[in-house]
Amino acid sequence: MTRSLDERSQKQRMLAGELYIADDPELAADNRRISAWMDRYNATQTLSQPERQALLEAMFARVGAGCNIRPPFHCDYGYNISLGRGVFMNHNCCILDVVQVSIGDLTQIGPGVQILTADHPRNPAQRRQMLEFGRPVTIGANVWIGGGAILLPGVTVGDDAIIGAGSVVTRDVPAGGVAVGNPARLRDAPGERSP
Repeated sequence: MTRSLDERSQKQRMLAGELYIADDPELAADNRRISAWMDRYNATQTLSQPERQALLEAMFARVGAGCNIRPPFHCDYGYNISLGRGVFMNHNCCILDVVQVSIGDLTQIGPGVQILTADHPRNPAQRRQMLEFGRPVTIGANVWIGGGAILLPGVTVGDDAIIGAGSVVTRDVPAGGVAVGNPARLRDAPGERSP
């Protein structure tokens, strides 16, 4: 027998990307659990990458080999984050993972990057009810995201793309695209400034 929509938990609604109440007791317990984990993880400056990898594997949905997230790091739940092989995130990144965040192999993310899936209704009456919803963020393989960039809910970034430092990504970026600015806009072609 299937449950009616009204019988689903707030967590089930959240994971489905539907309107939910964030301060629901089950979600609050999940948030306390990840907060305790962040306290431990963010005190790991002297641990080796394999030791930090084990901590990531204990909390995230999937963690490929050789991932390195430099503390401090912040997230909402952890269980909606999937990392491919060799993902690197520099200091002070934040992922609001109320729904799935997927980051592909060998993607490099600069310091202070925010990846946001949490969104709020445009209808003021719904906001007064403290309702939220989420839209997944997907980042392909071999992407480079410059420091301080912000990726908004529902964005997909294709393989081999570049997001300029400080950019605010409000819409999808195609594979191989270079997006810069606020709001981020596509440039014609990447400029080679490497040695």
